[in-house]
Amino acid sequence: MASSAEEVNPIQGLKLPAITGYSSSHGGTPAGPQATGEVTLAAKLTDKGSEINRGLVWRVFRPEPGPDGKLPLVASAEGGTSLFRLEPGSYLVHASFGRAGATKRITVGSQPKHENVVLDAGGLKLDAVLAGGVRIPSDKLRFSIYEAQAGADGDRALIIPDVSANSIVRLNAGTYHVVSTYGSVNAVIRSDIRVEAGKLTEATVEHRAAEVTLKLVREEGGEALADTSWSVLTTSGDPVRESVGAFASMVLSEGDYTIVAKNRDRIYQRDFTVVAGHNQDVEVVANENNATDPDDGAD
Repeated sequence: MASSAEEVNPIQGLKLPAITGYSSSHGGTPAGPQATGEVTLAAKLTDKGSEINRGLVWRVFRPEPGPDGKLPLVASAEGGTSLFRLEPGSYLVHASFGRAGATKRITVGSQPKHENVVLDAGGLKLDAVLAGGVRIPSDKLRFSIYEAQAGADGDRALIIPDVSANSIVRLNAGTYHVVSTYGSVNAVIRSDIRVEAGKLTEATVEHRAAEVTLKLVREEGGEALADTSWSVLTTSGDPVRESVGAFASMVLSEGDYTIVAKNRDRIYQRDFTVVAGHNQDVEVVANENNATDPDDGAD
């Protein structure tokens, strides 16, 4: 895995999270008819960073739970630095920027004031290649981001599923467990990646896999036989993938496999090897040599 860091452009790659655990306000606007105090809220990625001018979601809560046990939401806004007019008192302010967020307690009085919320956050941009730096089609590549530490049950909490390659995800600074999946079978790479506050971390992983297309033919180079059932097994006999059709296309991790093809109640098989980065068509010839029962042969 290769990674680098550079200054974040806070506008790119915005993804707004869902926030739960609060009661909806009536109207959800920064101002109310009895507002007497003004507070300007600004957010920064780091303490010494510049103010984020776009892509923020602000939510202002009363600090005491309501009858439903949730914190009442009294105001909200979207954008960058925002002005709120609130009744004097104590509030909890939550600022979210993508999947990064921070909460701060503030006090509103009769005099205008300015409050900064430091997110301590950065960006993460993910990609994957094959051996030799060969690009992987983006539509066949997905990432999932998990917490780095496993819970009491041994599982890691999923933070963001189905992240596209080269999209920017905003996260609080820290280490994350990233799972890269090429295709939908067994080409999976896991890695731990650290996000630094105020910077964009770019990480590229290398997959040891290839695309294969299976077909059952009566002779080498012949037409694929329709209505064929396919099973791909590991050398130990564990099933990897099953499908039905004249062709079976998939991405497999490098290694040795056995193909089992069934057509018209006859079963044929062949061993083959997947070489990383080498896409290939694999033919199974429907003849006596490949029949699972020596007495069975092709039509």
